Amino acid sequence: MSGRGAVIAVTSLALEARVALGPGVAVVCKPASQLAGALDAAVKRGAAGIISFGIAGGLAPQLRAGHWVVGSAVRTDDGYFPADRRWAARLLHALPSPVHAEIAGTAAPAATSRDKKRLYVRTGAGLVDMESHIAASVAAAHRIPFAVCRVVIDSVDRDLPPAAIVDLRPDGRPDLLAITRSIAREPGQLPALARIALDARIAVTALRRGRRLLDAGLACSYLSLPDMPSSAAALVDGDLSGAVPFAESQRA
Repeated sequence: MSGRGAVIAVTSLALEARVALGPGVAVVCKPASQLAGALDAAVKRGAAGIISFGIAGGLAPQLRAGHWVVGSAVRTDDGYFPADRRWAARLLHALPSPVHAEIAGTAAPAATSRDKKRLYVRTGAGLVDMESHIAASVAAAHRIPFAVCRVVIDSVDRDLPPAAIVDLRPDGRPDLLAITRSIAREPGQLPALARIALDARIAVTALRRGRRLLDAGLACSYLSLPDMPSSAAALVDGDLSGAVPFAESQRA
């Protein structure tokens, strides 16, 4: 149950990608709509496993910004994908006070507290995101190990203002012009946007600290590091010209 090549970390944000990069770790950073094709192509070049890595929305009531969740499985309306138990156990051991829970995969953001509470009642999942189910599906198709390792950014009682859910730029960075236009149309969202910015700061700080603890290969025991190229980032798929290896990103 192993393959030659790097562990592939799946993200949609350039910031997540920069944090994930490191020895034995490749990154596919794409919008959800483009992720399946890019990830499939990357796996065909060789992969020891796939991990969905980054930040996500909280569903379980006890989860707050900065809490780590290791996925036990990913659940959608028409699919269920168990995570690799051995890999999950290593993640749970390495990370600070993580929760082991299912992840809900959706095609659109769960933007309101009402939406998130309904999703929690329906699925019992701890987190929701738009990438994990795609990563899980590709891993299942190629019969390679799969894991989820994400930090809560918005808790279940937090509504996301319109500016917080505008589409990202193709390179995974925020579209600042679109955000500015959203605020100009609805200036009343500024207090909520400020709260989300604080949550984001907490989440990103936790993401970076946790990443330091995972070391090479993001705790994947199926990775054979001697097979890796000498460069820290074995593969980068997506427009990440500004990305740097993990160790260097911590000095920025």
